[in-house]
Amino acid sequence: MIGRITGILLEKHPPQVLLDVQGIGYEIDVPMSTFYDLPATGVQATLYTHLLIREDVHLLFGFATESERQTFRQLIKITGVGARTALALLSGLSVTDLYRAVGEQDSTRLIRVPGIGKKTAERLLLELRDKLGTTGIDLDQSSSKPTNGNDILNALLSLGYNDREAGWAIKQTASNATVSDGIRQALQLLSKEK
Repeated sequence: MIGRITGILLEKHPPQVLLDVQGIGYEIDVPMSTFYDLPATGVQATLYTHLLIREDVHLLFGFATESERQTFRQLIKITGVGARTALALLSGLSVTDLYRAVGEQDSTRLIRVPGIGKKTAERLLLELRDKLGTTGIDLDQSSSKPTNGNDILNALLSLGYNDREAGWAIKQTASNATVSDGIRQALQLLSKEK
């Protein structure tokens, strides 16, 4: 099992990155939450990994944090949830938001993730209720968001950005920004990422 990998980031093509480890290029699929946290190409990066082996393919998945990897592993244990669906969930929701949705049994958060329908969301909530504990997860990350973060978040969501993209952009904005300035800064950051 490959548990962690460190190397030079050669390419970034969402959802896949190419990491050069002493002359060997590893293609690694990552959720967008990890993708946004990666450094620029040509810089060293470290990812926690999960190797999935099937008859016809070996797939390597990478995560910025151990909690993302643990959550991914819990998700793929659920019947009908494959690696791609698990990546989509972690791309559309932060680990904290997923834990909150499960704790509150809030299927609407899950349904907003592309590829997750009502039945899948309900099955996820049912099966994850006992598997995901909140130990080790900081559910109050409001200190990293500007005070007007909810207004900025709502504006970005109404413009079609998902929770993960909007959350990432809000973290990058100035903490003392007004709502309009925060939205403007977030939109500029998001347009550069596309």
